[in-house]
Amino acid sequence: MEDNPLRTRRGFLGMGVGLLGAAGLAACGDTSSAPRVQAEVPKELIDAAAALRGSSMGMLSQKLYSEAANAALDSSIKNFADATGTKIGNSLVQADAGDAVAKIHAEVEGGVARDLAFMTDSRFVAQFQALGDLEDVTDVVQALTAKYGEPTAESKNYCVFDGRWFAIPYHFIGIGSFLRKDWMQDKGISPKDVYTWEELRDVCLAISDPGKRRFGWGMTVNRSGDANGMIEALINSYGGAIASNDGRKVTFDSPETVQAVTFLADIYTNPRFKPMLPPGVAAWTDSSNNENWLAGILGYTRNQFSVYADSKTKKNPVYANTHVFADCTGPATDTSLLLGQSQSFVVFKGAKNAALAKLLAQYLITAPALLGVAKEAPGLALPAWDKVWDADPFFTSGDPAFPVMRKITQQTLPLSTKNGLDFPQKASAGQQAAVGAYVLTDMMQQVIQGTPPAQAVQAAHAKMVQIFTQQGLPQ
Repeated sequence: MEDNPLRTRRGFLGMGVGLLGAAGLAACGDTSSAPRVQAEVPKELIDAAAALRGSSMGMLSQKLYSEAANAALDSSIKNFADATGTKIGNSLVQADAGDAVAKIHAEVEGGVARDLAFMTDSRFVAQFQALGDLEDVTDVVQALTAKYGEPTAESKNYCVFDGRWFAIPYHFIGIGSFLRKDWMQDKGISPKDVYTWEELRDVCLAISDPGKRRFGWGMTVNRSGDANGMIEALINSYGGAIASNDGRKVTFDSPETVQAVTFLADIYTNPRFKPMLPPGVAAWTDSSNNENWLAGILGYTRNQFSVYADSKTKKNPVYANTHVFADCTGPATDTSLLLGQSQSFVVFKGAKNAALAKLLAQYLITAPALLGVAKEAPGLALPAWDKVWDADPFFTSGDPAFPVMRKITQQTLPLSTKNGLDFPQKASAGQQAAVGAYVLTDMMQQVIQGTPPAQAVQAAHAKMVQIFTQQGLPQ
């Protein structure tokens, strides 16, 4: 069904036979007829799943840009299913469809939800937790911490509520900004590790040449996850934010937000910058900047590392000409506020096979299970656990960007602005729902069409107040 963001892509993966949850049951199982153990699955997980042999479960996976990475995940799941003698059905989630949370919540309430899912923690976990859809998985995280060290720093903010874990960190998602260093060299511009947003805008204009199909600014403000991320990051760097640091009060309507929105709108409306805007940018969707970057016509884009990974794995010449740098700074920041993101596993309330779901999650975070996905999506799927980084040389030296990504996973948080904002802010169902409702992109579209920035910001603030209230955060 085209209108359903939950698209079943795989059938049941495996039927043949990992530390917690089922460990107490393992002694009751007859392991004499257990199938051959595959090396990729730790023995303690197989032993813990012994009593679950013959059972089944359903899983949802947030769709990765790389189809090969999705296939590599399927392979790891099949390894686990074969080794534990279980059936695991895996379906893709189109998270940016906008109604994924509502549809999954309806499945949980109807008792037909899958047992396990992984989704971006900073975008979804707080919403599911506020709806009461998630099982407490503190026991799993504690067991993994004892074995694999600390999880990525940002996940401790987005997966923990009242001191309890409601999501299990899976893999770290690199997010970066990318410039064409060969285009810069053609113009005598030396790459830098840090830019202000104003400097970046001017570089993008300088390297543009429509006659050569070179368009410097490769970002849209149309409804998409990439546009949401760029708009919010820019506003934050100017000292604005959707909510207060505790995530409870809408604070969007501020002079800092208006200043940021005014700056960004100028890029799309000022004739001076028209040469750096690619044709059709106003109607781009989430895959558009990826496709145009890989086609070699963009000078800059901001993205998860999916676009970087694709250029590397497909030997696209763009890869060798890519300059990677962190997010830009703004008037309120001296350093980038780039946190990265993590995919995290959640076990839904009423899961019919929660024990198996927890064991599968513990397997998929390991180096053998993650490696295939990571190699097909370099920088997009990196370890979320400290000791997993050192479990295979690919994670430490597979690409020049990886050491930088690891530092981001381990950086001390929060990062602060000059006017007292802390990032990450406390996980907020209101903030996540407001972003998911495309309030930011709709606001930018209104400004581009002629609404004064201050008026558009005020209207967006009012919409956010409604959304926060709907999420149980009355203003």
